[in-house]
Amino acid sequence: MKYSLLHTCSTTQARVGLIRTDHGDIPTPIFMPVGTVGSVKAVEMSNLEDDIDAKIILGNTYHLYLRPGLDILQSAGGLHRFGTWSRPILSDSGGFQVFSLAENRKISEEGVWFRSHIDGSKHLFSPERVMDIERVIGADIIMAFDECCPGDADYGYARHSLDLTERWLKRCVDRIRDTEPLYGYSQSLFPIVQGCVYPDLRKRAAENVAAIEADGNAIGGLAVGEPTEKMYEMIELTNEILPKNKPRYLMGVGTPANILEGIARGVDMFDCIMPSRDGRNAKLFTWQGIINMKNAKWAKDFSPIDPEGTSYVDQRYSRAYLHHLFRVGEILALEVASRHNLAFYLELVRQARAHIVAGDYGSWYPMMAEQVSRRL
Repeated sequence: MKYSLLHTCSTTQARVGLIRTDHGDIPTPIFMPVGTVGSVKAVEMSNLEDDIDAKIILGNTYHLYLRPGLDILQSAGGLHRFGTWSRPILSDSGGFQVFSLAENRKISEEGVWFRSHIDGSKHLFSPERVMDIERVIGADIIMAFDECCPGDADYGYARHSLDLTERWLKRCVDRIRDTEPLYGYSQSLFPIVQGCVYPDLRKRAAENVAAIEADGNAIGGLAVGEPTEKMYEMIELTNEILPKNKPRYLMGVGTPANILEGIARGVDMFDCIMPSRDGRNAKLFTWQGIINMKNAKWAKDFSPIDPEGTSYVDQRYSRAYLHHLFRVGEILALEVASRHNLAFYLELVRQARAHIVAGDYGSWYPMMAEQVSRRL
């Protein structure tokens, strides 16, 4: 994987770059739709490519390990072939999912023993095991195994958690260096900066990650309960330390406004379940603001879903029709809303790139963040 920094903003830390992988190029800043179990919910792969124009999608190690399982994934030739997705993939290590199983897991130096949410069976995720699983999944970008510290953790817990994460990171790096990709193309390991909301821990974590000189780096443990302004503060602190010649990935964030603010602070890559999850629950992000499609006010609104939208569904269907689909529980509503929201997020980062290149991102993004956050 190679990263090229192409443009920078004179008034913010925003930047435009290009990531080259064996499965294609990724312009940055970029939003990555989440395909937890090997698919982006309610959206067919060809629509992700042709309509939404997603450049990269995510798969999750925890869920793919449990189902369909490693034997099927390796027999298929990896997740790209199994899901018929020819563009880049990033695999999350599953750390967040494992640690969310608070009552069904046990953390130790070895790793994490946990019980499957599906059948209660017992499993171990160690740093080495997770690296081996991510080799089988075959994503272009793979994440290190870490402990995702809660946003409200006290300092003692956060420091202990970071100590463990840094020891696990060394084991992840060693395992990747001792093994080879399985399918004939390269994989890039991204370390993750943790440290909760404590500046000294974040600084230490970022310095440790930067010293590894990986192909790219991630910022984790944010948008997990801490105040939004504290999240922005941690992003700024971290990006002052992470190398400028490598992409920076903010994990699990977030709203359109969060993404615009993150770009202004030097973030290059984003993912979040919000656009597809909220879409399935009738919440639409539009260029005029946020719409709850179940509200009766849309029942006789025959205008397009989003007059400025870029998805096929935005012009094909009216707000009244989509309101009707949700009211009657028609499954098509989930597809239409998901496609709209994902296309909106991808267009948002496309416009951000254009304004960075034009030199006016600093004045454009605050206005746009306010506009897209209004409730209609």
